[in-house]
Amino acid sequence: MPKPKYLDQAFDEELKRLLEIFIKKHKDYGKDNILDNGELGIIFRINDKLRRLQNLMSKPGEPMNESVKDNWQDIAVYAVIGMLLQDGRFKDLVIDPEK
Repeated sequence: MPKPKYLDQAFDEELKRLLEIFIKKHKDYGKDNILDNGELGIIFRINDKLRRLQNLMSKPGEPMNESVKDNWQDIAVYAVIGMLLQDGRFKDLVIDPEK
């Protein structure tokens, strides 16, 4: 894939990756783990990811088990899930079965 020429193209590439991550994890975990705790659960999950980022970035060298980028991606996915949860779409809609 060629390197994007514009910032909005790079942003769009990241959004596509986030969608792939969301679909993959949603197929593994379903909705119940989110619906059980609602927005507060999302806040706790994001907080966990932020703490991991702080820890990973404060240590020299490469992380052994997960990358800084993985954590940023998880935070972004959780943020979108939070928005979908807040207005009811997360609960009411399902993943396109063709994905």
